[in-house]
Amino acid sequence: MSPLFRIHLIRGVIAIAWSAAFAGVQHDLTAATVALLVLYPVIDVIASLADVRENRGTPARRLQIFNTGLSAATAAGLGLAAISGTGAVLFVFGLWAVIAGAAQVTVALNRRRVLGWQWPSLLAGTLSVIAGATYLPVALGDAPSLAMLVVYTAAGGTFFVLQAIGLAWRQRRLRVTTVN
Repeated sequence: MSPLFRIHLIRGVIAIAWSAAFAGVQHDLTAATVALLVLYPVIDVIASLADVRENRGTPARRLQIFNTGLSAATAAGLGLAAISGTGAVLFVFGLWAVIAGAAQVTVALNRRRVLGWQWPSLLAGTLSVIAGATYLPVALGDAPSLAMLVVYTAAGGTFFVLQAIGLAWRQRRLRVTTVN
């Protein structure tokens, strides 16, 4: 399988596992909660770096480099925001979701020329922008909650797995067409 398939599959499975772990600790801002919050964008940094390394010279590379820096800054921002409370954490996460989602849509649009339509990535990026935008007013409200991040990350992980399946299907289809 292609490196991009592996990156998407592993990233998706890890996001789903992270979501399950976070579901158990998201009620209070404990050390475990903050550690998981910081870890989530670090996972994105690692996946983005792997993507950048494997896909040199592609149109999406610059955006993946940008996403790496954005996710690293978000990890630090989430750690610092935890000092101020749940609302600050949700606000930082929401900003990241909006910007990273827009970048994901752009990467998917750039990759469609080479890899075909990237529906899971397009949908995930679009939903990330929408979800992130909804987190911002909630973060500023009276009762911000991190519970919505459980669904967000599980859905994001699922979209990464679906993208991996789509990549594998396309690669298999191209092999069959080439053989025939």
